[in-house]
Amino acid sequence: MAVFLLCKTPSAGPVRMTRIQLLLSCFLLSLILYFLNGRKTAGSLKSAHSVHHTLGLEDGRILKDMTVVKTAELQTPGETPWGAPLVWGDSSNAALQRAKLSEQGIHVGLLTLVVGTYARFVRSFISSAEIHFLPSQMVTYYILTDNSRTLDPQVELGPGRQIKVLPVAELPGWERLAYRRMVLLTDAIRYSVDSEVEYIFCADVDQKFVGPIGEEILGDLVATLHPEIYGMQRNMYPYEDQEVSSACVEEDEGDYYYTSEFYGGSVSEMRKLVHGCSLLILQDQANRVTARGLEESYLNRYLIDHRPTCVLSPEYSWWESTLTAHVPTKRLISLGRQCAAYDMQKREQEC
Repeated sequence: MAVFLLCKTPSAGPVRMTRIQLLLSCFLLSLILYFLNGRKTAGSLKSAHSVHHTLGLEDGRILKDMTVVKTAELQTPGETPWGAPLVWGDSSNAALQRAKLSEQGIHVGLLTLVVGTYARFVRSFISSAEIHFLPSQMVTYYILTDNSRTLDPQVELGPGRQIKVLPVAELPGWERLAYRRMVLLTDAIRYSVDSEVEYIFCADVDQKFVGPIGEEILGDLVATLHPEIYGMQRNMYPYEDQEVSSACVEEDEGDYYYTSEFYGGSVSEMRKLVHGCSLLILQDQANRVTARGLEESYLNRYLIDHRPTCVLSPEYSWWESTLTAHVPTKRLISLGRQCAAYDMQKREQEC
């Protein structure tokens, strides 16, 4: 009504307004519209605000708090804040990368540790990789195992594919194995892999390839987003927070939280990664410190200091749980973590 008070209304004749009154009327009308629109925007932002919950880890792997609320519609950016590609397998950028590299005849290594009871996963791991993992490229499977007969009888492989068994000493206990794995990978890359392949990827053997994985994953240093942490706010990431640990991450550090299920890169960069993580682990062991995420904590510390040149979406490391992000296509599924998540849900239901 304030706008109309500026209008001079005589008892007879047409309504007249001076130029100043007209300008003031338009200005006040603009203020009213701005105010109303601002209130509407503030209301929508308030309703979309995420609820925060504290996360913890049990035995360094299983998320305790299953009540975390994530954003309903997760964005799928194609690039990281520092300009590295963030790979979604069905994107146009991924298709271009595949087309660019598919005819180059690249030799890639897939390195996995098979000890103790994990031997039951190895045949499924290799058989599924034969179908989905870089099917048009030469691939060597490097199997670090404490049992030379793990792969008897041999898995049938396609042309240009081979298996190399690398013996290691038996390492009882999962926690001990998690601490020793980086050292074992360091030795394997240095003495067995170094000059044989151009790229090497490390993967947990208790996984299964269920969708196509092509040349879009190739890069100098490649990390994979953790499917349960993806979509959470930065202050929810389960980085190591003990200041005495060499894996400790400060509040203002870190862009993403990565899984230790699948990572890789050029042989030279991977040699640096596993060696760097080994040094961090040995430093904590000397000081009798245990990082809560074990191997994954040290991997994330390293990748903060050395940002990946290629980041894979959770399509490339996924498992069923109440926290995992929705992905357009599942490509690599962790059977071990999926079982762990299921067991935790079952325990919570029984309590």
